[in-house]
Amino acid sequence: MNKNGNIIVIEDDADDRFMFEEVFELLAYPNKRRYFFNGIEALEYLKSTTELPFIIFSDINMPMLDGLELRKKLHTDARLSLRCIPYLFFSTTVDQQAVIDAYSMSAQGFFVKPNKFEDLKTTIKIIIDYWKKCAAPNNF
Repeated sequence: MNKNGNIIVIEDDADDRFMFEEVFELLAYPNKRRYFFNGIEALEYLKSTTELPFIIFSDINMPMLDGLELRKKLHTDARLSLRCIPYLFFSTTVDQQAVIDAYSMSAQGFFVKPNKFEDLKTTIKIIIDYWKKCAAPNNF
C-alpha cells in the first residue's frame, strides 16, 4: 500500500463518479484519482502499471467484469495480491450473499452508497483517514 498512490474508483455510473470526485476535491487529499468504467479496464491497468495504488473503491454491479469477479482475480493473482492494496466495495444495493462473497475474498470493507452528499463525504473521510494511518507489510 502506497499512501501517496492513486485512489482507484471503479464505477460505471457517471453521477456516482462525479460525486466521488467532488468529495475528494473538497477533502483535498493529494492523491491522484483514476476512474474506471468496469472491472476489465481496472484489471488491465493494475496488471500493467508499475505504480502502487493507495486504495480501490469498487462498485459491485458493473458491465463486463463485476466487482466481485474483479476482486477474485486480484486476490488470486500472486503478484497483485502482494501489493496489499485495500479493496473496498461501494454498492447501491446490498444483500447478505454479496457481503459474504466480498469478505470471503478478503475485501477490506463493504459500504452502501449514501444517498446524501454529506454522508458520502463523511464516509470517505473516515475510510481514507483510517488507511492513511494503517501499516501494511510493504510499508517497511
